[in-house]
Amino acid sequence: MLSTLFAKTNQARQRLTRLDGQPLGRAALVVVIFLDLFILSSLFSGLDAHTRQLATPDETVPPLCRAIVIDQDWNAVNRLDRLAQLVTDHAVRRFEFDAGRPDPGRLHPMCRPVIEGFEAIRDDAGLADNLGELVRLGREADDRRARLEAMRGAYDTRLLEKIAGEPPAGATAAAMRQEMAEQTAGLEAIAARRATLRQALGEDTKVRRLFEHLAGIDASERQALAGELRRLNFWFPAKRLGMEMLFLLPLLAVFYLWNSRSLARDRPYQTLVSAHLLVVTMIPVLAEILRLVYDILPRKLIQHVIELLEALNLVAIWHYLVIATGIAVAMAMIYLFQKKLFSPARLMHRRLARGECHACGLRLPAGSRHCPACGADQYRVCVHCNQSTLVHGRHCTACGREAA
Repeated sequence: MLSTLFAKTNQARQRLTRLDGQPLGRAALVVVIFLDLFILSSLFSGLDAHTRQLATPDETVPPLCRAIVIDQDWNAVNRLDRLAQLVTDHAVRRFEFDAGRPDPGRLHPMCRPVIEGFEAIRDDAGLADNLGELVRLGREADDRRARLEAMRGAYDTRLLEKIAGEPPAGATAAAMRQEMAEQTAGLEAIAARRATLRQALGEDTKVRRLFEHLAGIDASERQALAGELRRLNFWFPAKRLGMEMLFLLPLLAVFYLWNSRSLARDRPYQTLVSAHLLVVTMIPVLAEILRLVYDILPRKLIQHVIELLEALNLVAIWHYLVIATGIAVAMAMIYLFQKKLFSPARLMHRRLARGECHACGLRLPAGSRHCPACGADQYRVCVHCNQSTLVHGRHCTACGREAA
């Protein structure tokens, strides 16, 4: 079986690299390589355009919809602050939520009014500025509270020092009391400003409409949307592969038939081109199948294994497995390079082709029987014709028979 496989592989290699029984010339080889690159880039470009017809999970349930409907627990107390934070984040890091406006035709029915309501608020410059001001005031209030707490601690320490009769150092208690009063007044002003702003925002028609819609989505509907998103994420790789195969398999069949007919009718030029097209088309086919296998099996399996090990406090085992896998891969690559790609037999053949010494690799003067550097004999006696032939040649240079 292996011998048959090797023979088929050698035949395929001959069809890709030879024409009319001769190796491809450099110019023809350059043309073939450019053709391969052009076809390969065209295939991936066509794949991208073809699969864009399939709605992705992010287009059906965009990250913005997930953040509002699935991830957020909105209520009358926190919903305005969360909306303000979301509008601010969306303005700064919009690419993390969606790439441009989602296609309304691909949106989940539960997401469409949410996205439209949010975009109406976000695109209203005055309303978005007020929500951003609400976020800014909240952060300023938090900073003032932190400073006020630190000042109160220092003030209490200063009072204790004064009671103990220790000499004052730094600001006096009166100065600290004055500064604390200013901070408290500033905090009260911020609170009043926030209350006014919250009341105005709560009465806005667009904000009120969005909150009314969110209030109508109960927990079961949120869970149903989350389940739908999980199903979309699970089945999308298989659907994507199906779309890709619809694009690739007809081309693969055409190139295969062309190659078979060219071989049957002995058309070397068409055989060469069709063989290259067949191989190039197989590259995205195999790549997409491997991506599907990875998406469905290893990634999810690895995620579950890591979660299990973390739950058992045995996450170190995962790192041991990664180290062992790296060692195994390195050993396999070393064996492949040393025994297959750069084996002594291949090295000898390359040296013979270049006219180099088989022992040390020095380029030999024409007609040399011994290497001038190491003295190695470059010839031996053929057992078939008793004539001199190269030491490591596969066939005798005199009679052409295979070396014993």
